Amino acid sequence: MSEKPQGSGESTLTVVLALLVNLAIAVMKAIAGIVTGSAAILSEAAHSVADTFTEALLLTALRRSDRPADRRHPFGYGKERYFWSLLAAVSIFASGAMFAFYEGFRTVFGEPEEQTKPLVGYIVLGLAFVLESISWTQAFRQVRSESAAHGRGFWDFLRVSDDPTVKTVFLEDSAALTGLVLAFAGLGLHQLTGSSVWDGVASLAIGVLLALVAYTLARTNQGLLIGRQADPVMVKAIWRRLGEVPEVDAVVDVLTMLIGTDRVLLCARLDFDDSLTAHQLEDACVRVSSELRAEFTDLDEIFLEPVPRTDPELRRRVLERYGDLSAD
Repeated sequence: MSEKPQGSGESTLTVVLALLVNLAIAVMKAIAGIVTGSAAILSEAAHSVADTFTEALLLTALRRSDRPADRRHPFGYGKERYFWSLLAAVSIFASGAMFAFYEGFRTVFGEPEEQTKPLVGYIVLGLAFVLESISWTQAFRQVRSESAAHGRGFWDFLRVSDDPTVKTVFLEDSAALTGLVLAFAGLGLHQLTGSSVWDGVASLAIGVLLALVAYTLARTNQGLLIGRQADPVMVKAIWRRLGEVPEVDAVVDVLTMLIGTDRVLLCARLDFDDSLTAHQLEDACVRVSSELRAEFTDLDEIFLEPVPRTDPELRRRVLERYGDLSAD
């Protein structure tokens, strides 16, 4: 298996950079929105405020999830990263999308509004695009390096990644760049046509964009909080590796669960050779656990359970869960 990626250190850098960038952009957009009277720019200001809160929540996720295991939490606090990342997704929707929808509907269906000093809006949107690009580039580089370390394509890794922090930053920065283009279009069409409806339409489009990002991130963290299995490629590799152990007659079941970023809990049910003594069985379990940890570096806790392969109920449950992995 490939080595672990650089870990929470680079994730922290990515999140801190995004927080500082979004804080500066939020102030600029708010001023420009008030000066120009643009609903789209005000929506983008709310977008940046939501992103700033999001990064603060992600920093909390990184700090709290790295705490060591203790008596009350014997498997550690890794899943706290998923909880705080879920709150970050809620923040994007509640603070950003809802305000954008409000501004959009108010502008489209309310009294026509006169545009003032659009040049200020163009300058601020241009500066914001440059700053957002810096944050987006850092997030893109981290996703690319981690996807290469895991031997996966960029988008495939982003889909299955168990680190919601970098995924959140990358998606929200991508949405921010898209939102800036929409705001620029709304501001320009308002100036060209004299109709503030275009500004409101741009604001509504920004709201839809933020709602989609929030939904995607919420679904990701929901699955991780419930208890998603490890990468299926890893599960099948572990299944095959256990099948090669001399003392094992058959692999009956392999259960995995993500208990944090780059941390996997493994429970393997094995039908051992009946001729083994209790001492030989114990030695085999210790050796196999050590070999698995060396080969699959994401494994955090390993449980090996001797069971008979002939148990019909257990066999039924395995087939319902995975199908016949031994035939792959």
